[in-house]
Amino acid sequence: MESAKKLVVAISSRALFDLDESHRVFEEEGKEAFCRYQVEHEDETLAPGVAFTLVKKLLAINGVLPEPSVEVILLSRNSADTGLRVFNSIRSHALDISRAAFTSGQSPFNYISAFGADLFLSAHAEDVGLALEAGHAAATILGAGKPAQESGQLRIAFDGDAVLFSDESERIYRREGLAAFTENEVTEARTPLSGGPFKAFLAALHHIQTLFPPDRSPIRTALVTARAAPAHERVVRTLRAWNIRIDEALFLGLSAPISFLTIRKATANRPTGMSPPATSPTGLPTGRDLTAATVADRYTRLFLTRMAEGVKHSGDTFPKEFLFSSGQLHGRTCDILSKNR
Repeated sequence: MESAKKLVVAISSRALFDLDESHRVFEEEGKEAFCRYQVEHEDETLAPGVAFTLVKKLLAINGVLPEPSVEVILLSRNSADTGLRVFNSIRSHALDISRAAFTSGQSPFNYISAFGADLFLSAHAEDVGLALEAGHAAATILGAGKPAQESGQLRIAFDGDAVLFSDESERIYRREGLAAFTENEVTEARTPLSGGPFKAFLAALHHIQTLFPPDRSPIRTALVTARAAPAHERVVRTLRAWNIRIDEALFLGLSAPISFLTIRKATANRPTGMSPPATSPTGLPTGRDLTAATVADRYTRLFLTRMAEGVKHSGDTFPKEFLFSSGQLHGRTCDILSKNR
């Protein structure tokens, strides 16, 4: 298979493994103490982090294909010296990860394009913000309270506007309201939407799906959107124009928006760059969408959602940061890419 056709996911060491203790040493005692700690414990295997299961599922796809179709690379703020513990843990967990960039405390976001990554997941919000501003699909990954029921199939659900698709239509909704938005979508129904920040990620997933019979694909995708008829037609025609298949589509309408208010409440007052809490006060994964649970009961979700801080885009202010978190939804495993509204 051509390397350009691979799905490439870049991940930080703190997203892949549980580095909370060593990060505590860094925060409380400084860089030198952190370096000593990592070297002293480099033969101790790190426990799985919040993205470990996702990585395992992605890499498992290579085991059922004649040529590798997925690559996971490591982008880490560790140095090569302190990163030895990370690579030792990769080997101990039998993860097929061989390429990495260690930046000794600097943001590694510049290496996203060098590695050709379709998605960057990190526990460092500043790195994610820099990556997004540079035009890459990126997300800050959060922890989960209770592990979701596992499934061998990787199920990914995407929100639509400003995620899979550009925010061109959403800007109309924000400025002029629902009636103007609907009128525009009906008028432009046969004009495909431009791609959003996660179109390339979806396209890479779709390419892998085409290598399998539909009923045996290790990946299943869904569109979960607050759009409803008649605004749905433009979405369907856009996906058709892209030649991308979506396995399931839920047009929930504004009565059941995918806005993930628990994440909004958890992050709205948090200064930029601070790490959000690993779980909600109830112990449930931050970002669980209880409204959509009544409709989309087939999925457990990893939520990707926007924060309140914004960047300028075509004269409007839009959120810049995405969050990635896991949640339990009626016992079905799924990963969802979404945004706050």
